[in-house]
Amino acid sequence: MTEPTTEQIPVADADENRRQVLYWRLLARLFDQEEQPALESASLAVVEDIGLPPALLDPQTSVDAVVQRHPELAAEIEGLMVPGEDGGERDGTAEVRRAALVSKVLLNVYATGSGTVTAGQLSRWQSDAGWLERALGCRPGELRSGRGQSAGTGGVQGIGPELGSIEADLVKRMHLREVLADPKLAAQLTPSMSLIEQLLRDKHNLSGVALANAKALIRRFVDEVAEVLRTQVAKATVGTLDRSVPPKRVFRNLDLGRTIWKNLTNWSPEEERLHVDRLFYRHTARKTTPQRLIVVVDQSGSMVDSMVNCTILASIFAGLPKVDVHLIAYDTRAIDLTPWVSDPFEMLLRTNLGGGNDGPVAMAMARPKITDPADTVMVWISDFYEFDRSQPLFEAIEAVHRSGVKFIPVGSVTSSGRQEVNPWFRERFKTLGTPVISGHIRKLVHELKTFLA
Repeated sequence: MTEPTTEQIPVADADENRRQVLYWRLLARLFDQEEQPALESASLAVVEDIGLPPALLDPQTSVDAVVQRHPELAAEIEGLMVPGEDGGERDGTAEVRRAALVSKVLLNVYATGSGTVTAGQLSRWQSDAGWLERALGCRPGELRSGRGQSAGTGGVQGIGPELGSIEADLVKRMHLREVLADPKLAAQLTPSMSLIEQLLRDKHNLSGVALANAKALIRRFVDEVAEVLRTQVAKATVGTLDRSVPPKRVFRNLDLGRTIWKNLTNWSPEEERLHVDRLFYRHTARKTTPQRLIVVVDQSGSMVDSMVNCTILASIFAGLPKVDVHLIAYDTRAIDLTPWVSDPFEMLLRTNLGGGNDGPVAMAMARPKITDPADTVMVWISDFYEFDRSQPLFEAIEAVHRSGVKFIPVGSVTSSGRQEVNPWFRERFKTLGTPVISGHIRKLVHELKTFLA
């Protein structure tokens, strides 16, 4: 029995074989850095046969470089991995083409090798990760930051934390101090949570040019995150109209419809004219009452992402009218960051990330700040692993809650939403009627706005 020739193989089977070749090569490259000659040559034949550039098979070539040489591929990669509607006739050739592009994006992001990483390699990886996010229907950086709406939908919510872990590993493998000491190399770095975490941990070992470059990266990241969070806070800001304050009698506040309605009795049929003897204006003043917001955040090693987000969020709320914000960070000691609450950059530079945690010490610093319990909200951000201090901390929290303070326990305020909370505390908070908020930072923004509006 003779083997069938290429011409005798059904087209559908041929397309399926070509897809399998591309995916087998992808798996081989992900799990073994050594090339498999047979798979490489077969994949090259497939790529050339469907009219795609051979550069797709080169892991050292970034997606950016491929797109620059072949701009038409950018539109194909956008939304490439977003699930489509089933039904209709399958296009085998299109599926092979899709397999080739998907393989390129996945290989560049997930095959990170080993050994030292340069600033250029990290920058290239961040760019490739951005293309993967585009392929999944998100904006570059959206999945890794978790700030976008689509980051928790479409079945891709687990990819953001995974990308963050890969990026963190790359940062750890980079000789960061040497990179920061060289302005040209430092300029290649794109600030991200993983990079900022490493900079904050290492800031005491930096000096001169390296320290200046580190501070510039931290400030860039803080400004970028603050802009996003400020928008979210602004969207959630709705106060009730304060009708005790007379409306300003200016033209832009004139309520034309109400003015006409209230003066209809003055209509003169003979003159066909409406005589207006009273003007009505819209109320625009919104009711606000002085509020005290006390934020207590665990700065131990497991809460770095929360620490960064919360310092920025506290500074935004501190900028709102009549909101008195206090911020306390703690590990085995507590530090009052309130004097710098309007500047998240300065607050972060004063933190000391890592170490254990001692919640009762933080509570001892926070409780004296409560002057009017009914007008105070206390946000406590931690994984609540207190060990032998669990009972004393919970009793103090319970007392604060019973006094009338609005107590909000938060498991994390991370970009990814990934968290782990001590089950002992979780159950007791639930019984107390103050369930732990988990997930994305938008949930905390909503809770605070509901209380402060």
